[in-house]
Amino acid sequence: MKKIRLVAAFSLIAFASLSWSFKEDLFQVSKNLDIFASLYKEININYVDETNPSDLMRSSIDAMLDGLDPYTEYIPESEVEDYKLKYVSTQYGGIGASTLFIEGKLFVNEVSEGYPADKQDLKPGDQIVKINDVAVKGKERAQVSQLLRGPRGSALTLLIIRNGALITKNLNRDEIKQPNVLYSGMTDDHFAYIRLDKFLENAAQEVKDAAINLNKQQPKGMILDLRYNGGGILQEAVKIVNIFVNKDILVVTQKGRNPQKTITYKTLADPLLPQIPLVILVGGNSASASEIVAGALQDLDRAIIVGQRSYGKGLVQQTFPLPYNSLVKVTVAKYFTPSGRCIQAMDYAHKDVNGKTPKVADSLMNKFSTRIGRSVYDGNGIYPDILVETAKLSPITISLLNKSLFFDYANAYKKDHKTIAPAEGFQLTDQDYTAFLSSLDGKDYAYVSKTERLLADLRTEAEKENKLPAVKADLEDLKTKMLGAKKTDLTTFKPEIKRVLETQIVSRYYYEKGKVIQAFQYDKELTAAKAVLGNASKMLAILKGEGEYKTIGSPIKTIAAAPIEN
Repeated sequence: MKKIRLVAAFSLIAFASLSWSFKEDLFQVSKNLDIFASLYKEININYVDETNPSDLMRSSIDAMLDGLDPYTEYIPESEVEDYKLKYVSTQYGGIGASTLFIEGKLFVNEVSEGYPADKQDLKPGDQIVKINDVAVKGKERAQVSQLLRGPRGSALTLLIIRNGALITKNLNRDEIKQPNVLYSGMTDDHFAYIRLDKFLENAAQEVKDAAINLNKQQPKGMILDLRYNGGGILQEAVKIVNIFVNKDILVVTQKGRNPQKTITYKTLADPLLPQIPLVILVGGNSASASEIVAGALQDLDRAIIVGQRSYGKGLVQQTFPLPYNSLVKVTVAKYFTPSGRCIQAMDYAHKDVNGKTPKVADSLMNKFSTRIGRSVYDGNGIYPDILVETAKLSPITISLLNKSLFFDYANAYKKDHKTIAPAEGFQLTDQDYTAFLSSLDGKDYAYVSKTERLLADLRTEAEKENKLPAVKADLEDLKTKMLGAKKTDLTTFKPEIKRVLETQIVSRYYYEKGKVIQAFQYDKELTAAKAVLGNASKMLAILKGEGEYKTIGSPIKTIAAAPIEN
């Protein structure tokens, strides 16, 4: 009885402390709102120059939110539809074409198969001059999007330039659906492959439908590709995990300062594919809901994770309505995978003296255990069971992309080639590559390499230390050699440049899905996934945590994830 009274007393003390803290917070909020309202009023009335009340308020809001994290943001009424399209809905009224600006001119970038732009023969490379008699020159991208979008069935007139001629295109907008599952199919060696690009509305159902369809073909295993998926709706992630694990299993817990934001999410249904061998592909762009799926399936020892370390976004956002149809998206909690780890990589609560956000230090990372006892770590994304090193694009390739020279050549290639080989086997010939090089004659694709920047920094430091005369000749010699090496970059990086160019070209014939299929022939992560799915003993060793697979992603540098086998 004494123990009960003691517990009750401590509970009352804790409740009283919480209540006092809550009241104190409310007082501070009320006090500071009064101060801000008075300040805002006095500035608008008394400042020497004319002020714009809306601009002042927006600057105040942005400054306040900038001190938090990049995911907490204000959405005015004018941006609500774009917000919903980005974070919630997969549908909008439009024509099914993406655009890009090149030197201030607006061009069609890609068209989506079967939608109004495609049906009316709008082509990549077409320059858009007017949208419904409104000139696009000088417009921002958001303004262009608003002009192109509208209710299903509404009319749209485009004035375009193609091959130097003005052409009018009359279209009727349609309901454009952005699928969460961009592509699904069987690989040539009979593995099921599903590429999930978003976690927006209906994502789990799309994955389920694809899995059901592919499972009819009795695959030897399944690959879920999350490498390009920046996240979305948390509940969709939970439902996707439920496709592969049993009912009533903890998938993720979110914990916030507000007790009402602390929620546990468990699987609610019987699984569709509880036994199928499963690999999840992740990379540096896999974030948020992608990391919940990968982290949960890793912690539950249900799937093997292949690729690179994921982004490390362990924060949960919720949207709240504000006056005048505006919204605020607020980070309300952190999420924790079944083992108890939070994979958040950036420590927004402890910025340095320069206002920069540090990463969680290796020394502060904590060890957790998967269901079977493998060691995993918090604080820096999801580390793969099988690490596949990724190669960054070379400076010459990035320059060609930024200068839109791949874009230009792909459009010219389409004019000269009515058909190409099927997407899965399409490759440029050496003759094609020579033609591409010829198209670069007279074009500006200059760039400054990392080595050149280092040489420039070295020269600057030598001048500061009055040592330039002693090393000037050596620096000039290095610079000359560097310029000579750059001249051969188009040959040195030919395989990489060809792959990027092929991706651009194949999209002109086989749309977005064609790009996915064509890239399979160069996909190292996919190759590694198929290799491990085809090796039952290795899969079992990884999932049981045998030998080198006992520890995954230790901050101790001597312990690393298993490399791919050649």
